[in-house]
Amino acid sequence: MFYSLKSRLIAIFFLLFVLSFVTMSILLFNQSRSIIRSYIESSALEKMDEYGSYIDMVQIQIYDLASIVFNSEITSNWDMAASDAKASPGERNLAHYRMSQFLTQTTNSYSSVSSVAIYRQEGMWVSSGNQVVSDSSFLNEEWYQDFKKKDEYWIPAHTDASEIRNNNMHPVISMLMPIGSFEPSLTKSVMKVNVSADYFLEPLSRIHLGESGTIYLLDQLGEPMLSQTEYGLHQDMAKQVEDIRSGWRKQGVIYLNNEQGDKDILVYKKLSQTNWMLIGFVSEKDLYSQLFRLRSTIVIVAAVLLILSLLLATWLSHGITKPLSRLVLAMRHVQRGDFDLAESRLAPEKSVRNEVGFATETFRNMVTRLRQHIKTEFELKLLRQQAEYKALLMQINPHFLFNTLELMSSLAIQKRTDDTVEVIESLGKMMRFSLKISDDLIRLEEELVYVRYYMSILQIRFGERLDISLEEKGELGRLTTVKFIFQPLIENAVKYSFLHQTDAQVRIQVRHAEGRVHLIVSDNGPGMTPEQTKGLLEYSASAQLEHILASRNSQIGLGNVLSRCRLYYDSRFEVKIASTLGEGTCIELILPAQEEHQHV
Repeated sequence: MFYSLKSRLIAIFFLLFVLSFVTMSILLFNQSRSIIRSYIESSALEKMDEYGSYIDMVQIQIYDLASIVFNSEITSNWDMAASDAKASPGERNLAHYRMSQFLTQTTNSYSSVSSVAIYRQEGMWVSSGNQVVSDSSFLNEEWYQDFKKKDEYWIPAHTDASEIRNNNMHPVISMLMPIGSFEPSLTKSVMKVNVSADYFLEPLSRIHLGESGTIYLLDQLGEPMLSQTEYGLHQDMAKQVEDIRSGWRKQGVIYLNNEQGDKDILVYKKLSQTNWMLIGFVSEKDLYSQLFRLRSTIVIVAAVLLILSLLLATWLSHGITKPLSRLVLAMRHVQRGDFDLAESRLAPEKSVRNEVGFATETFRNMVTRLRQHIKTEFELKLLRQQAEYKALLMQINPHFLFNTLELMSSLAIQKRTDDTVEVIESLGKMMRFSLKISDDLIRLEEELVYVRYYMSILQIRFGERLDISLEEKGELGRLTTVKFIFQPLIENAVKYSFLHQTDAQVRIQVRHAEGRVHLIVSDNGPGMTPEQTKGLLEYSASAQLEHILASRNSQIGLGNVLSRCRLYYDSRFEVKIASTLGEGTCIELILPAQEEHQHV
């Protein structure tokens, strides 16, 4: 039970531990996350700044090299020789090799540049390393077409033909520049400066966002510059990337909700010189993975400590709550009147060591005394109830006897010898029956025999003026009832029927149905008003035994019968009175149907 002392003690330990620990953990976790978030954001942006400076340095070297080549007299002479239709093949080849040597020397001066090549629209190209190649396939390549038609000067990571000829299969990033003209669509020669993609990728890979977060280098169109194929996994971020690229902010951090309901962090920085952009993706779960692991560890440790605390609380409360729980359980049994089970629930008797033991021993002594007191009180109440019942029963016999003796005296004066003898015989049998005063319950059949004797006396007394009958319905053989239940009711019915008329009609009915016995006595007396009927029922229900015994009014018979029925049957007894003024009264007693040897 939750409200038991043991449960409350454990709950208090639990709440004190959990609330304090949870509060501390939440505060610590949120504060740590805030600090880590701030540090990672500033650190990532700082690393992006450093990488941006690195990109600017590489681009400056590329622009310097391209400027040297673009402005060189060697380049100008080569362009004229290559464009001169009158030049002999030997002169052109010599110009090509001089140009290749110049490109080789210039490339060697810049460590970041892998190679330089110049492509002619006639379908040939010259590269560093004495490469002079007549191959027009580059004219149809995407990078060349985009440069001529879309003015795209930078080519993302790709494999270059001149690099492949030098057995370099690694991708490169290239910058294109027209030779002899500033308009790509009008130029006849295009310079292509190649830088190894690893030159960009290696320092970028050293910038970490969490454990698996990645930073990507995007061009001015938002496409990846390096061979980072995993960028395609973030297509759901394409709209946010486009908004950032077209926005005015140069750098920042954005928090987004993904489809799984988790948060993703997007870090970005724009590179002003080339309009490129660095952008990094990392999930919050990954960014704070170590912090989450720490939280999980703390939760596990807390769970272990909580279990230990609960075990300790259980052990501490056991010595207090167990005897108290048994004491409370014993109290409940006492409340239900089960004293034997209550004593069995108490802790065994032993020397008193603490307050709980003292309370248990005191309650045990109280239960013993209370049981003895209740037993004594019950016996006294039973004796008192029996005495009250006998007193009510004794009240009936003298009243009836006086009336019958007066009848016998009247018959003797009238010299009605036969009627006198019959009355004496009936009275003798009734007196013999009434002497069995020790029997509270009798068979209903015996009570009806008694009623018939009484009816014969009444018939002699009133003669033809009295119309009285007895009707039996249902199986009555083994049923029992309290003694003398009919005679007072019949006497009252006859008395009131003759009160204002010369003839009396009394009907007696006994019916057994549905586990109940209905005893009905009706007459044709003056009847009663509804108020009188209600008053009579209320008086009979509330009248004390002393009032009934001391009463000398005309309702002694009815009150006596109702009191004895209530005393014996208690709530199982029911009485109904139906009366109409000027027509008569019907009294119905409803008793529980009890057979012989059946306990009340």
